[in-house]
Amino acid sequence: MREPPTFAYEENLWAQGAELVAGVDEVGRGPLAGPVMAAAVLLPARARFPWLARVRDSKVLSPARREELAERIRADATAFALGTVPHHLVDTIGVVEATRRAMLAALAELSATPDFVLIDALRVPQCTLPQHPIIHGDAFSLSIACASIVAKVARDRLMLEAGRRFAGYGFARNKGYATREHLDALTRLGPCPIHRRTFAPVRACLGCQ
Repeated sequence: MREPPTFAYEENLWAQGAELVAGVDEVGRGPLAGPVMAAAVLLPARARFPWLARVRDSKVLSPARREELAERIRADATAFALGTVPHHLVDTIGVVEATRRAMLAALAELSATPDFVLIDALRVPQCTLPQHPIIHGDAFSLSIACASIVAKVARDRLMLEAGRRFAGYGFARNKGYATREHLDALTRLGPCPIHRRTFAPVRACLGCQ
């Protein structure tokens, strides 16, 4: 089993004088519907909150644990912010660029300017702040893992609302991902307004409506 994320990357930066280190992560690159969302989380330097021991990459946490930790993060972080790129812009600029723009938007919304940014996987060229991309960063850096939790909880809530607006696709359960239920609904109902038209399963069903 993989070790939990730590402050190893952050501690190296704190030792160099970068007190304000932000973690950035995204959620929603893979789904067929809904936005790409990113979160930026700036934790206090050398934080020792008891709940940090329970932080993991959001994908391995239960929904209840994610909700609990998201509340803790939002309450105790020095700053946090979200950035969102809607489905239609994902279709226009592509999912990788949409991810970068969501990350950049989250950083721009922070109430404090980081000295350094740790980012899950991607480099964001438009960001002028010192940055370091970490492959599988949400598994290694506590700051990035916290960002992954905040982003996941926020996007899941949006997709729950989408499930009420667009019945039949199971968005409350699949959050827009390509589950069998979702693919069957696409075939039966055709795409709804928040589907990403450039994604292959949706594109194939455009004539179903």
